[in-house]
Amino acid sequence: MFFKNQFANVVEWEEFREDMIFWKWRNREIKKGSKLIIRPGQDAIFVDNGRIEGVFKDEGEYSIDSEIIPFLSTLKGFKFGFNSGMRVEVLFVNTKEFTVRWGTQNPVLIPTPQLPGGMPIRANGTFNFKVADYVTLIDKIAGMRDSYLVEDVKIRITSVLDQLLMKWISREGKNMFNLQANAHEIAGGIRDDLDMQIMDIGISITGFNVMSFNYPPEIQAMINKTASHEMIGDLSKYQQVSMTDGMTSGKMQGGGAASDMAGMMMGMNIAKEMMDNMGQGKVNKPDAPKAPTAPAASPAASDEGGAKPNFCPNCGAKNAGANFCPNCGHKLA
Repeated sequence: MFFKNQFANVVEWEEFREDMIFWKWRNREIKKGSKLIIRPGQDAIFVDNGRIEGVFKDEGEYSIDSEIIPFLSTLKGFKFGFNSGMRVEVLFVNTKEFTVRWGTQNPVLIPTPQLPGGMPIRANGTFNFKVADYVTLIDKIAGMRDSYLVEDVKIRITSVLDQLLMKWISREGKNMFNLQANAHEIAGGIRDDLDMQIMDIGISITGFNVMSFNYPPEIQAMINKTASHEMIGDLSKYQQVSMTDGMTSGKMQGGGAASDMAGMMMGMNIAKEMMDNMGQGKVNKPDAPKAPTAPAASPAASDEGGAKPNFCPNCGAKNAGANFCPNCGHKLA
């Protein structure tokens, strides 16, 4: 318990926030009988005229008189035993590792031969950082500010991120249409460059990740279509199935030239099938010469037009005995 005539006070982080990197206790006298409180995840740095006089890292409650003074013997105020109090700054530093989400504010134009104006790409992810050098932090930041927030670091990082994305995406001819495959390498290069740039304020980048790259909608649609073609393998078959699906689902109605072309191609295929059937009918007319009597058909082939498969060999749709596939129009018998 402290007496009023001792003018005791408590030196502690009074305005703590989870997103605050450091906070400065300043412009007040440390009186005789004062105590220092350090909470978990905090370091307390005693500073006099911009010079670090002592760093205290262990959490707990300390008596300034008996536990702190021996470590601060170079301060004039302590040498005179608090006869007039002592003005000193105490910088409280958040020692945890911070995780921050980032995302490009505008598309980054990546030079590529396919697009003269560049490939517009957005990206997002996370980066991690922590305070690494107290001397540099005080010299460059804390000497002029009473506090420093995560948002301040984020602004500094994002101001150079577009240039670094352009550098590492373009490096060594990366595949512009499959950047995710190179995400780890790109992120590693950016992390190293960011660490070099941010270390001049006493902060270290401990991690950088790219979660996704985002293309313009028309480019993404082209990528998806190309991937579908590669998966199916048979491009002509893919086109046929796509047109059939579009017509049967009604998605091509009112679709303009593409819909008209698809309809015309389907019509031509159906007309060809009809002509083939008509040709077969002429051969089987009553007045045509009869072909030699063939052996009796097996039960499986006794139905008109021969046996019908249960599934269309062209699109795989189930067949219920029809001559033409109800899904794609393929002749079944």
